[in-house]
Amino acid sequence: MKIFITGVAGFIGSNLAKKLLSLGHEIYGIDNLNYGFERNIEELKSNPKFKFIYGDIGNPMVIKDYKADIIVHLASQKIPRYSNALRVIDENYLMLKNVVNKCIIDKSKIVFASTSDVYGKNTNVPFSEDSDLLLGPPQIKRWAYALSKIYGEQFIMANNDEYGLPFTIVRFFGSYGPNQNLTWWGGPQSVFINQAFKKEPIEIHGDGKQTRTFTYIDDTIEALAMCVLSEKANGEIFNIATNPDEEIAIVDLAKIIWQLINGEKDIPKFNFIPYSTFGRYEDVPRRVPNINKIKKVLNFEPKIKLKDGLIKTIEWQKKIMTV
Repeated sequence: MKIFITGVAGFIGSNLAKKLLSLGHEIYGIDNLNYGFERNIEELKSNPKFKFIYGDIGNPMVIKDYKADIIVHLASQKIPRYSNALRVIDENYLMLKNVVNKCIIDKSKIVFASTSDVYGKNTNVPFSEDSDLLLGPPQIKRWAYALSKIYGEQFIMANNDEYGLPFTIVRFFGSYGPNQNLTWWGGPQSVFINQAFKKEPIEIHGDGKQTRTFTYIDDTIEALAMCVLSEKANGEIFNIATNPDEEIAIVDLAKIIWQLINGEKDIPKFNFIPYSTFGRYEDVPRRVPNINKIKKVLNFEPKIKLKDGLIKTIEWQKKIMTV
């Protein structure tokens, strides 16, 4: 099949392109390289079935001449912890609208990258795909990202009702691994690894007791490829995550990373940053997935335990940091 990936030079996009090329599919990929890196797709450029388009999906003209069976829409602005909420809402809508319009015209399926952040302040964990989506007050700009993704999900399903748009929606839970962005954009583990190598105090937002689950990229891509290729995924929403028993507090994640890099006897150093630093800000105390649906429908089973995945990620990041 011909598959178009937005955000192809990013973390998930580059790994997905590699996977789908290995399965014999033809890949068109677009990226404006604001958050992605050409190094992530360098090895793919020699593959005759891979075509890279440098451009912004916010401009519909850049993709008008490319027709694909499936568009995997990964390009996105994220939580405006250090950035602009208006940009998150505006750009995420504009990009999605262009992709959906293209899919309707070309009769393509869309695979939309949503987020576990849509579950928001819901305290009923683990989260299943039919759990309530509960956001905080509109004055807290942190919810702009989740809002943009909830809107995206509804926009896609509304277009399915009106125009028969084929779709699959995926909600990612904390993916990490090779090709991840090394800033907060890539997640806390990226920053923690950098700081641990430099023996700088690890910056932890809040008290660090908030818990998350982290999914190694190989597991993320295995599940995502199933969602892209399997007809059983059509019209469905799936959590893409590791097993819920991998839940870990952020401060404990920082400790593990520090000790994997500096040795078990080395005492980690932390710098706890109050949420007030980000203005009016709220965090989610627990984010734990229920993955029974994707296990049952697509026979997905995560394979990589957190510590094993961190070891692989640290090895990769060390090489990148020394380049």
